[in-house]
Amino acid sequence: MTTSDSRSFMYRLLKFISRQPIQLSRLFARMLAGLVNTLKLTKTSRTIQLNLKITLPYLNDQQRERIIQNAIRNELTSYMEFFSIWGSSNQKNISRIHHVEGADFFHQAIAENKGIVLIVPHFGTWEIMNAWCAQYTDMTILYKPVKDKDADRFVREARSREQAKLVPTDESGVRQIFKALKQGGTTVILPDHTPNVGGEMVDYFGIPLASSNLSAKLIQKTKAKALFLYAIRNENHGFDMFIEPMDPAIYQGTDHDGTLVIHHAIEDLIRKYPDHYHWSYKRFKANPELDNLYTLNEEDALANVEQVRQANRERLNAATTYTTDDKILSAHSLNQT
Repeated sequence: MTTSDSRSFMYRLLKFISRQPIQLSRLFARMLAGLVNTLKLTKTSRTIQLNLKITLPYLNDQQRERIIQNAIRNELTSYMEFFSIWGSSNQKNISRIHHVEGADFFHQAIAENKGIVLIVPHFGTWEIMNAWCAQYTDMTILYKPVKDKDADRFVREARSREQAKLVPTDESGVRQIFKALKQGGTTVILPDHTPNVGGEMVDYFGIPLASSNLSAKLIQKTKAKALFLYAIRNENHGFDMFIEPMDPAIYQGTDHDGTLVIHHAIEDLIRKYPDHYHWSYKRFKANPELDNLYTLNEEDALANVEQVRQANRERLNAATTYTTDDKILSAHSLNQT
C-alpha cells in the first residue's frame, strides 16, 4: 500500500516534471538563466569567470562575458532536459537524436567485440546518449545513489529502461565493469571530476590536479576500444551526437599517460565549444596548493594558479632535460664499448 508521505510527493513531482515537453523544459531553463545572468542571483558566474581565466586566458572581456551567459543558460537547460530524458521512453529519446557524427566508429567497435569504454565529459546533455548506445550493446555503468530515496528511485527507473546494469562506485562495481568489458560489453565514464579520495596528479590546462585514472586502467587492462562522446542540443527540439576515436596513445604507456590523453581530449573539446562545457564545477581546487582557490578574490586566485603552473613548467622542463641528458650519456657509453 502506497503512503502519501513527503517522499512519495517528491517522487510524483519528479514524474510530473519529467513528463513535460522538452520544449517547455528548455523555455523554463532559459527564463531562469535570464534571471541569474541579469540579477547575479548566485556565485556561479564568478566561478565560471575564474575557470575561464584559468583555462582560456586569451579571451577578452567581451568574449568571456558572452561565454559566461551562454554557459549558465546551457548548463541550466541541460539539467532541465535530464528530467525530460529520464521521463521519456527509449524510443522517444532516440528520436530526439537527429544526427550522429562518427556512428561508424561505434559500430566498428561493436563488431570487434573487445568491449567499449565511452569517455563522456560533463559537456552538453550527456544523458541523451545512453538510449542510443543501449540499442546496440549491453551497458554496465557505475552509479552513486542519490541521497533522496524518491529521487534515487526516479533515476534508477529511468536507467533501467535503457537496460543498463547499474553497479556501485566501489571495488565490486569496478570488477563487474572489467568482467563486462572482457565479455564485449560497454561502460560509460565521466572522467573530468575530482575523486573523493586520492587520484593521480595529472595536468589539466597546465595544472596538476587529482584525477581519476579509472578510464585509462579499464582501457589498457582490457584492451577495450576507447571512444569520446558528446551531445549538443540543436534548434529543432533535439540533439546532435558526436563520436570520436581516442588518440591511439591511450592504449600505451601507464594509466597516468592514458589519463593525460583523456584530459587533452577534453581540453580540445572545451576550446572548440566553450559555451557548452559545465563550467560551474570547482575543478581547480583539486591541487593541494589551490584548495581554497574559490574563496579568494580573483587577483589572488589567479596569482596562486600561475605560481602552481610555473612550478609545474619548471618540473616538466627539468624532467625533459634529465631524460635527454640520460639518453646522451647512455649513447656515449655504448660508443665506448
